[in-house]
Amino acid sequence: MTTPDNSTEHPGVGSAASEASAATPAEPTATEQLATMMSNADYIGDRIGGAAHPDFREPDDGKARFDWAIIIPAAAVIIGVVLWAMLGSDSFASFASSSLSFVVDNFGWAFVLFGTIFVAFMIIIGLSKFGSIRLGGDNEAPEFRTVSWIAMMFAAGMGIGLMFYGATEPLTFYRDGVPGRAENEVGTAMASAMFHWTLHPWAIYAIVGLAIAYSTFRRSRPQLISSAFVPLIGEKGAKGFLGKLIDTLAIIATVFGTATSLGVGALQIRAGLSASGLIDSPGDWTIVGIICVLTLAFIVSAVSGVGKGIQYLSNANMIMAAILAIFVFILGPTVAMLNLMPTSIGAYFAQFFEMAGRTGVSANGTAGEWLSTWTIFYWAWWISWSPFVGMFLARISRGRTIREFAIGVLVVPSLVSVVWFSIFGGTAIRFEQDGNSIWGDGSAESQLFNLLHQLPGGTILGVVAMILLATFFITSADSASTVMGTLAQHGRTNATPWVSALWGLLTAIIGMVLLTVNEDSLSNLQSITIIAASPFLIVIICLMIALTKDLREDTLYLDYRSQQEFAARLARERRIHAEHQRAKENKARRQERLAKRNGKRPIK
Repeated sequence: MTTPDNSTEHPGVGSAASEASAATPAEPTATEQLATMMSNADYIGDRIGGAAHPDFREPDDGKARFDWAIIIPAAAVIIGVVLWAMLGSDSFASFASSSLSFVVDNFGWAFVLFGTIFVAFMIIIGLSKFGSIRLGGDNEAPEFRTVSWIAMMFAAGMGIGLMFYGATEPLTFYRDGVPGRAENEVGTAMASAMFHWTLHPWAIYAIVGLAIAYSTFRRSRPQLISSAFVPLIGEKGAKGFLGKLIDTLAIIATVFGTATSLGVGALQIRAGLSASGLIDSPGDWTIVGIICVLTLAFIVSAVSGVGKGIQYLSNANMIMAAILAIFVFILGPTVAMLNLMPTSIGAYFAQFFEMAGRTGVSANGTAGEWLSTWTIFYWAWWISWSPFVGMFLARISRGRTIREFAIGVLVVPSLVSVVWFSIFGGTAIRFEQDGNSIWGDGSAESQLFNLLHQLPGGTILGVVAMILLATFFITSADSASTVMGTLAQHGRTNATPWVSALWGLLTAIIGMVLLTVNEDSLSNLQSITIIAASPFLIVIICLMIALTKDLREDTLYLDYRSQQEFAARLARERRIHAEHQRAKENKARRQERLAKRNGKRPIK
């Protein structure tokens, strides 16, 4: 019997080996690359240890130049709206109402659908491999401490809104019910309020903020919303007409959104002054005085800069808000609030998809009017705030990883909102059940003070609430004016303080004029804000695409993909080598058995 040919390969190994061999001339194998890198280990270590990440460059803060292509159109639109409201209040009110109805009736479905898509997008981005990418250099530390970071984002995002709606919204849903649900359902009332104030608004802010932060601090582009669109429209498009249009709309939305916030805060402070007895029958001049004082305060804060003014005031806000909530928690129906928290969270998740899918055809086609007053109104309002809140989030989030950003922006404010609504909304509902209703004449701005004045020490709590409303407005206006200064100066990371202060002053004047034109001025202002900001729904959708495209080109992500590919190739070559070794061992054993059978020495 003849000896087997030494060149015979194990079945399957030869084809794999020949495949790897065939690939060798075009590209070195993973094993060869690894051997080469090991031979140059010192050089590679020096390069990695001494160089910054390729994607990171220090942003160019630019010169203090004005971008008149953005300032002039934005100013013209703003002044035109104000003059129209002053000189033709009836036609202005009619236009605002009909335009808002058109947006809600024809595009309400888009607000409802994409509101939930935004939440899913941020969760996926935060949990994905993109989460380890840092908004800045690879080893850069966060600019602000975590506590201050959370305080600033929360105060800028919705501080006044929680003060205004914290008691009245759950109470309204409890008294009147929501589409498809009966009246007096505590869980449904709380779940609906939480739906409007937790994940959905912060997902909108987070997309805008993350896109700008990554573009600015990772890619070293100007701190502009238009710059985040570079992956889609290129540098030329971002600096051209389309980019200018995006940034102009951002300023317009910011001005009217901030003016609306000013109106809500001023009206509620006036209600507090009346409830406390400090001023009898406060009128328009009271509002003018309130706005003047608040404007002076936030201008001082704006001139001091982000690192001082907003940070200190935001920390003070958190302390005062905590004090107010703790006092209501202790002096109010404490056990009922504790019971309400798990009930609210459970009802929120149980009814999530019902609430997320509620459109104008829900509840036998009767849900449209309710949605236009609440859900769609809120979604459009959050979108109108997204330019300045998102850009401010970007400004204060340098040095954070994307995962930290996503968790911090989505989860922390949402948890605070749950606690806040459980305390104030729960107390309002319990008072309603006990026959001590705070509803009064149905005026939303007075219901918070009606609640506080039913508690021991209510007058003092009312004063604390008014101070908190003032400081919440100051931080919101401060952050908004900072953002407008950035947009007006070609995206400077640190806008000139007096420029920011000037934008804030103009916004206050707009709010003052529109609030004193007639009794429906605030409603008209809210309507115009939503109409002006509606195009930002499309902007945010496009930002998701641009951000994803940008992240897929990040060198950290490319390194990860390359690592996965190299590991797969190395594992394949290791498998081929192991199979080849096993084939040689099997061949040697067969030869040994054959030699023993023939009485010969085995062939080596």
